[in-house]
Amino acid sequence: MIVERLSSSRGQVSAGWLDSRHTFSFGHYHDPAWMGFGPLRVINEDRVAPGGGFPPHRHANMEILSVVLSGTLAHRDDSGGEGVLRPGEVQWMSAGHGIEHSEFNASGDAPVHFLQIWIQPDRLNAKPAYEQRTFDPAQRDGRWTTFASPDGADDSLPIRQQAWLRGVRLQRDVAVDVVLDPTRRYWLHVASGAVEIGGHALSAGDALGFADEGGTHRLVGRGDDIADVLLFDLPA
Repeated sequence: MIVERLSSSRGQVSAGWLDSRHTFSFGHYHDPAWMGFGPLRVINEDRVAPGGGFPPHRHANMEILSVVLSGTLAHRDDSGGEGVLRPGEVQWMSAGHGIEHSEFNASGDAPVHFLQIWIQPDRLNAKPAYEQRTFDPAQRDGRWTTFASPDGADDSLPIRQQAWLRGVRLQRDVAVDVVLDPTRRYWLHVASGAVEIGGHALSAGDALGFADEGGTHRLVGRGDDIADVLLFDLPA
């Protein structure tokens, strides 16, 4: 089964300082048809104006990943985690048994554009944790790079779920394989640019979900700009 989620059909929330698109139900946006995909619960594409941000609030039992596409994002939490996230960096916060955190635009004059991702963990009430990693964009030109994994292999972030997050950048007509195991689920999200896979033409914000699908698909860059693509490899 292949499901298509187009950018134009996502939920939308605007709050002056915030413009957000929700792939799955979140906050005031609720659609019973889009409650998540396996343990992948949230992909929010957020644009936050200078000076704007999310004040301190609490989460529990969720693996939260942030991927900055442009601008800078400042993080602080009550476990001692703190940092400024820039393009090419990925942040992991495991909320565990409970954590309070804030996310703010770190710039006073430029917006920040980022993806906030939630994955349900495979264990409950663990100790909260925070890390961030820098991933050289040039290292994923035309090849997959692992951002997050269960064991932190290849210097990836060690999330608490049997899931992998990988990323690739594709120039026009450059292709990579997407190898599917029919016993797992996959969610392919286009962060920027345009691609084609299996007859589906996708642009920024579009996504495909694969369940009970095996085999190899060719993912090809199709736009004038470099395409930045995320692939979630998830338990069924």
